[in-house]
Parts: sequence; structure tokens; C-alpha cells
Amino acid sequence: MSSQSVRVGGRTLRVSNLEKVLYPATGTTKGEVLSYYVAHADRILPELADRPVTRIRWPEGVAADHFFEKNLPPGAPDWLPRVTVPTPGSSRGRDTITFPLVPDVAALVYLVNLGSLELHVPQWRVDEEGTPRPPDRMVVDLDPGPGAGLRECARVAVLVRARLDAVGLSTSAVTSGSKGMQLYAPLEGARGADEVSAVARSLAEHLAEEHPDLVTARMARAERPGKVFLDWSQNNAAKTTICPWSLRGRERPQVALPRSWDEVEAADAGTTELVQRTLDEV
Repeated sequence: MSSQSVRVGGRTLRVSNLEKVLYPATGTTKGEVLSYYVAHADRILPELADRPVTRIRWPEGVAADHFFEKNLPPGAPDWLPRVTVPTPGSSRGRDTITFPLVPDVAALVYLVNLGSLELHVPQWRVDEEGTPRPPDRMVVDLDPGPGAGLRECARVAVLVRARLDAVGLSTSAVTSGSKGMQLYAPLEGARGADEVSAVARSLAEHLAEEHPDLVTARMARAERPGKVFLDWSQNNAAKTTICPWSLRGRERPQVALPRSWDEVEAADAGTTELVQRTLDEV
């Protein structure tokens, strides 16, 4: 295994196999993936700050096996920040999990060097004592069913924005790097995750009633063809969404990319096609 030492963020790290192709369809190497994350660290680090980070790892590239990793990776250096948080209802019966935190570029490079292509985070942060705070944002996940795509997601995004604008919540849009989009609305105050989930569910159900040919609030696959599923459940405190600016472990190195409302509105109007963007395009 080839490796070399690099100086990143005031720390010396060993990075390995920079020439390994992680995305065979585009020939994108591990070195290019690491370079992407370093080049965009100023954008992704504020999104990761104080949020426990779940990783999806493809050590041998996207054509090989992958696995989820929530807990601190084995052999993690002492300097890598971490937080232990309660995990009620864990599928493995654990009461707590110790997650890594990613406050700086050195921590980011360390995790990405392990094959962590995707970085997922909850809608809440931890305080200085490591205690989970109330969610600081609401997410509306737009998941297009068969026969629907980003054009339909854009139409729904404009509807969601209008509803949230009416109650004083601003929204930002992110194409997921997979199929659909996420909309984020910053929150203030001490709303709990259950309350935020209830609001998101109500929003989804009202839009489904008003636009039954375009929107569904039901998870059942049979309800989804030609429609966009508004997944309100992503606001559950135990769930995570892809971090904006993260890569995805798809065939091509697509990015969960923040988009302007001008782009979304143009796609809704049909004047411009909205597409998922890759590492090189970003």
C-alpha cells in the first residue's frame, strides 16, 4: 500500500493509495477526491461543525462493497474530536454512540482518507459539553418516484418555499447528488425534533391534498410513480441527511450541491434543466 505524509491544517497525516480509482466510470481517483474535499473545506466545514458525523465508506471504490460507520473509527488519533450521545432505539441495542466531529480540514482529510465518500449529519448540533441541542433547521427531503425527476422536484420546491415564506421561514435548496433535493429552513428557539417533524409532516400532507398528481406524503412505493415524496421523517432526531457539499457514492462522483433559487425557478418553468453536478463540474 503506497502512502505519504502530508501537512494539513497544522497536522501531519498519512494518506494512502492516492492513485486508486474510486469511481471507475469517470476514472476519479482517491487523490482527486481528497483534493475536492480540501478545496471545498471552507464550504463543507460550517455544515459539519458540531454535528456528529455518520460516514458511508467505500474503501475499494463505488464498484465494491460499502458500509455505514457511525462510531469513531478504530485507531482514530487522539486529536480527532469526538462526542458520545444517547442513541435511543438503536438497532444494535446501544444506549450511546461515540461519533467523530469534524471541526477542521485535518479531521476531514483523516476521515475521507478512510474511504468516507459520503458524510451524513443530523439536523441538530452539540453544545460545548457535548449535549445535543434542539434542531437548528428543518429539512424537507424531496424524493422523486419513477417517472419523476428534478423538474418535478423543482416544482414542489417552489411550493414548499412559498408555504414556509408565509410563516417567516427562509429556505435554501440542495440537489442531493443522488435523485432528488433537500430544502433547509433555519430554526431558532427550543423546538424539539418531534415538533419539527410534526410541522414538516403537516406541510407534506397539505401539499399532497392540494397537488395530488404531483406530491405524496406517504412512504408506500405504490404511491410514488410520477410524484415527489415529501419525506418529513428526516427531522427525527435519530436520522441524518447527506451534508451539503458532500460527495455521493454513485456511479459518478456527484455532489450534494447548494443551488440558487434562480436555478430552481428556471427548472420549474422549464427554461433550464436542473441536473446533478459532479466533482469536476463543481
